[in-house]
Amino acid sequence: MMGLGLGDPPADYGSIMAVGLFVALMCICIIVGHLLEENRWMNESTTALLLGLGAGTVILFASSGKNSRLMVFSEDLFFIYLLPPIIFNAGFQVKKKQFFRNFMTITLFAVVGTLISFSIISLGAMGLVSRLNIGALELGDYLALGAIFSATDSVCTLQVLSQDETPFLYSLVFGEGVVNDATSVVLFNAIQNFDLGNFSSLKFLQFIGNFLYLFGASTFLGVSSGLLSAYVIKKLYFGRHSTDREVAIMMLMAYLSYMLAELLDLSGILTVFFCGIVMSHYTWHNVTESSRVTTKHAFATLSFISETFLFLYVGMDALDIEKWKIVSETYSPMKSIALSSIILALVLVARAAFVFPLSYLSNLTKKTPGEKISVRQQVIIWWAGLMRGAVSIALAYNKFAKSGHTQLPSNAIMITSTIIIVLFSTIVFGLLTKPLIRLLIPARHLTREVSALSEPSSPKSFLEQLTVNGPETDVENSVSIRRPTSLRMLLASPTRSVHHYWRKFDNAFMRPMFGGRGFVPFVPGSPTESSLPLLAHGSEN
Repeated sequence: MMGLGLGDPPADYGSIMAVGLFVALMCICIIVGHLLEENRWMNESTTALLLGLGAGTVILFASSGKNSRLMVFSEDLFFIYLLPPIIFNAGFQVKKKQFFRNFMTITLFAVVGTLISFSIISLGAMGLVSRLNIGALELGDYLALGAIFSATDSVCTLQVLSQDETPFLYSLVFGEGVVNDATSVVLFNAIQNFDLGNFSSLKFLQFIGNFLYLFGASTFLGVSSGLLSAYVIKKLYFGRHSTDREVAIMMLMAYLSYMLAELLDLSGILTVFFCGIVMSHYTWHNVTESSRVTTKHAFATLSFISETFLFLYVGMDALDIEKWKIVSETYSPMKSIALSSIILALVLVARAAFVFPLSYLSNLTKKTPGEKISVRQQVIIWWAGLMRGAVSIALAYNKFAKSGHTQLPSNAIMITSTIIIVLFSTIVFGLLTKPLIRLLIPARHLTREVSALSEPSSPKSFLEQLTVNGPETDVENSVSIRRPTSLRMLLASPTRSVHHYWRKFDNAFMRPMFGGRGFVPFVPGSPTESSLPLLAHGSEN
């Protein structure tokens, strides 16, 4: 950000003006996004990106071509302040049953698929980009390109897919996007720290071991942080004195999980995502009713503001005159276009190379047609994962720039090509995603589901629903079905049977200790006190 020296009046005035303009742009973006809500083409991410580009153009002309942005792109700002609330809210709001029912497919796409995509892009870049003679690129640079462009834009996916209309597709594409981002970042960091000069089979196995350790440890830290918050809030029950405290402790412990992961060199993205899932399953049900509504909207609002800020930020940074001047003075326009086209083509091919084969493998394990991924759904999964976003830009800056600046032409053209691909994929692919979904999946086939975290119409209806239905009521619990033997059920439908045994373990051991649905705190003497003993008793069953 521009200088924030409080003792320097001119710098202070400049920073206030910059922040003020940025906030005004965010307000405009929200208003325009609201007006275009029903538009079949536009979405809020594309709107924010276009507004950022427009604002950058105005600033560029106003400064006579010397400056085009209010802020310099900062990895710290992106990874420490903007990304955590977006990923946490995604985990907090995700439909857990749908997500975990498709967890093996999501992991297959996000881990195996990302490795396939990384390999194809890296090998393709070595064979094709090297022929353009853009400069001295080493093996590490080509591998970094593979990791950079394997990272999909999970933020944009949130904007173009609806969790209520297409829950199956949303859980697959978004779940893959979150784990894919984590995989790409872990892969990128591993490449940066890997000694490519002394490559051996033993070091490759060590690389795989470290990769698996990062995934396991990050997930464990996220789950542990969520359980700790649930236990603390359940035992201390802050709500009897102040609902502000329990809201604050939820927010701070969620953010603490991300920072702990970064301090321990783990994946903060995976950690905060699983922390959000665990908090929505246990912690959210342990706070007072008013705190539930507050936290639900507070997390969603923070995520929304971060998303809007992020796309404005990327749009304005795209017109940074310094990088484009270095590229234009060193390379011809055709060479820059050729580089971007080659990388974009590799992204398209790499995405198709794992989505369709892995979908086929996933379908082999499914028993009923309804659980299989249809060809139309595979096309949407392929298309929705083509968008690249701020993660790719942040990794490109990390590899090819220092403190947001670069003087090497080969590094500058890599950054500008990344920006071109991000802008093209977000705007073009993003604009066409909604019409593509309507074309391949007509409106009559879209399903509407009530979110597990949807806001109650009133406090009374909220309490009535909990009282009548009891804790964790669903079709599985409300309908009496004669079950087959455990072994037969496990072999016939492993996903459903694992969910069944998890539910039994959750009700018997986890909820009595960590709370959850059915544990409803109440303020003594409040109007709802008389209706809640039944719920408190039900939580211990």
